[in-house]
Amino acid sequence: VQLQASGGGLAQPGGSLRLSCAASGSIFDINTMLWHRQAPEKQRELVAYITDGGSPYYADSVKGRFIISRDNAKNTVYLQMNSLKPEDTAVYYCDVLTSIGANYWGQGTLVTVSS
Repeated sequence: VQLQASGGGLAQPGGSLRLSCAASGSIFDINTMLWHRQAPEKQRELVAYITDGGSPYYADSVKGRFIISRDNAKNTVYLQMNSLKPEDTAVYYCDVLTSIGANYWGQGTLVTVSS
């Protein structure tokens, strides 16, 4: 499975960005699609995930501001990020879990929230 993330960039506090991550390869085997992030000098953390049935999970830090969704026809997962805060600044990574527990990661896209 190969993952290509896009949509990162610079946003002002209170602004919005939408990240996308398209999967290719053995995509029939994907169950859960996830977004993680890693801020400078911090550990990577889970932001949100969505199951193959469409059930979402959010970290407390983004709950009510971020929305994860997926388009199974396009094998793509999205992360709509609203009400952005400077502390959301990080490299955002998409990853997927397959039916046999394999975990594949994309290359990351940088999100910077600054005025």
